[in-house]
Amino acid sequence: MASTILICFLIYTLLLFVVMWLTSRRAGNDAFFRAGRRSPWFVIAYGMIGASLSGVTFMSVPGGVYSGQFTYLPLVFGYVVGYAVIAWVLLPLYYRLNVTSIYSYLEQRFGSRSEKTGAIFFIISRLMGSALRLYLVVFVLYEFVFREWGIPFWVPAVVFVAIILLYTFRGGLKTVVWTDTLQTTFLLLAAIITVVAILRRLDISWLGLMQQASDAGYTKVFDTDITHGKYYWKQIVSGAFITITMTGLDQDMMQKNLTCKSLRDAQKNVLTSSLLFVVVNILFLSLGAALLLYAQSTGFPLPVNEAGQVVSDKIFPSIAFSFSSLTAVVFILGMVAAGYSSADGTLTALTTTLCYDFLGFERRGISEARQLRLRRWVHAGFAFLFLLVIVAFRPFHTQSLIDTLFDVAGFTYGPLLGMFSFGMFTRMQVRDRWVPLVAVLSPVICYVLKLNAPVWFGGYHFGFEILLLNGLLTFVGLWLIRKK
Repeated sequence: MASTILICFLIYTLLLFVVMWLTSRRAGNDAFFRAGRRSPWFVIAYGMIGASLSGVTFMSVPGGVYSGQFTYLPLVFGYVVGYAVIAWVLLPLYYRLNVTSIYSYLEQRFGSRSEKTGAIFFIISRLMGSALRLYLVVFVLYEFVFREWGIPFWVPAVVFVAIILLYTFRGGLKTVVWTDTLQTTFLLLAAIITVVAILRRLDISWLGLMQQASDAGYTKVFDTDITHGKYYWKQIVSGAFITITMTGLDQDMMQKNLTCKSLRDAQKNVLTSSLLFVVVNILFLSLGAALLLYAQSTGFPLPVNEAGQVVSDKIFPSIAFSFSSLTAVVFILGMVAAGYSSADGTLTALTTTLCYDFLGFERRGISEARQLRLRRWVHAGFAFLFLLVIVAFRPFHTQSLIDTLFDVAGFTYGPLLGMFSFGMFTRMQVRDRWVPLVAVLSPVICYVLKLNAPVWFGGYHFGFEILLLNGLLTFVGLWLIRKK
């Protein structure tokens, strides 16, 4: 089994390098950063599914049905609202300014320190978020393939990061736009094939599966307990703002949207992606219900940790590997696709942010040849940082990784939300030198509140809405340092 998985992995990786070779020929800096602004909108829309879902959705959303039922779905409904805001508010701004890095808006609006503050928060957010998503892929491959060969955890981590570095090194975004379509296809096929295999084994239809899942209590969508972290209105509102910040104010996601030929194409891309995203998340939640019903009907033991607690992130891989060779192989290919799609665009976006917001590629008149050298060094440097985060995080993987990612995002994307909101909805100027202090204090205050909320506020638990509070505190802080 392990040898078969390794061969499939190598074939898939080879296919990626074929795509890289076709797309990176004669690719210069403009192709690397902007893909020549000629990407078809429907290709971006389809590829954005894989880039948005990543390995976290692939494992944590199905696994999360065990403890959270379908309460992730209201968050997805909020995503649709957030995508509409991106299409009609943020995209027109970015296309009007003709930006390569979206944080150059902050420089034009407030000053260079605001630009660098926004860029630093993006770098921290995306470096951590995408590295953790890639960690999940490496973790699964290590647990189910490499561990039995006696290979250390860091070896597959090095291999994955090196592959991503190599196939994005020349073409950058021009390559990523097309590899994401490949990643999305394999990621969705893995989920669909697994669901169909389970339906056949249980001898029921999809509607029958949903009925049994409902009877077992797995399909609860709306949590009506207002003190709970997954109260449905909090989920919907938080989902909207998570999308606005983690997509609309995120260089990785917006850099792909900005490769469309026109604003109208970019808007069609974003709105189409939002609808596809709902359908795909319903598919993954259905997969989670199918996995639990299969375990319940066959007596399959769910994976647990040393304390006897069920590890939700291991439910899908455990059943896939025990079910059949086919489900094991498609699971691995889906995970590999998810891992690549979550990291390749991010690596390119991090390189773009450092090159444009800190090294001043647009402002300092740096020659094309020197830009090329600097870009390659920066690209390799971020790949090394990815590797460090992946290896360092392993001892801390104790909960559903999707919760960990949103916890991190609530603290790091909040200042971006506050800064962009203040810039777009007020005409006030601020004292640029104080912006970094405001951006740091806001998440610190939010962390203290989140930690003590159950005691201070009668059992209330902050969920993803901590992002809104963080953005509000940043907004108020900018108002306090406004110029008279």
